[in-house]
Amino acid sequence: MIGTIVNTACIVAGTLVGTLFRKGLGEKYRTILFNAMGLASLALGANSFVQNMPKSEFPVLFILSLALGGIAGTALDIDGRTKRLVSRFGGESFAQGLISACLLFCIGTFSIVGPVLSALQGDNTFLYTNSTLDLVTSMVFATTYGIGIILAAPILFLWQGMFYTIAKLASSSPLLQGTLVNELAIVGGVLIISSGLSILNIKDCKTLNYLPALLVPVIWFLVRGLFGI
Repeated sequence: MIGTIVNTACIVAGTLVGTLFRKGLGEKYRTILFNAMGLASLALGANSFVQNMPKSEFPVLFILSLALGGIAGTALDIDGRTKRLVSRFGGESFAQGLISACLLFCIGTFSIVGPVLSALQGDNTFLYTNSTLDLVTSMVFATTYGIGIILAAPILFLWQGMFYTIAKLASSSPLLQGTLVNELAIVGGVLIISSGLSILNIKDCKTLNYLPALLVPVIWFLVRGLFGI
């Protein structure tokens, strides 16, 4: 778990530093940094998708995942309920910022594959790389949204901790065989791209409504394991 602890600490440190510099930045510089985060989200999401798509044994699974996950998320109104809840603590703009930060920190190759490799092989390379990226990213988000971005740190810890624990408990299970991690990274890449579009005010895709899409590959691999498909 040392990699996840370092990653969490980097978000806390980055948020604190960014908050300190917030008052010294003019609006035009905040806008530039905000746009930079949107562009970074698009780049990271595209990278996650392109890197993992060739490894997929089920190229259409991500489409099915997004479709079914989007329907489930919309029915539950995950995006709307989450934004209304978070906005009570800092307004609508803060809600958008925190949600975007959490998606960028959590829904990516490094934050999904990293904890798995750490648990199975003791390799924290992905998590240390992710820590560096998140340190810079949290600083930029904090210059725009303030100290509240620090709330993304415990969310990241729980997210990566979940994958770490699952990998430890199921290290010999068929669930972690094949391309499950790849499929999750593909769907995650699309969600990060969606978040980037929202940050840049190009298109509000209500990204949170697509979060259930991450469950579809897991269910698919469980069904395959149970019925030997």
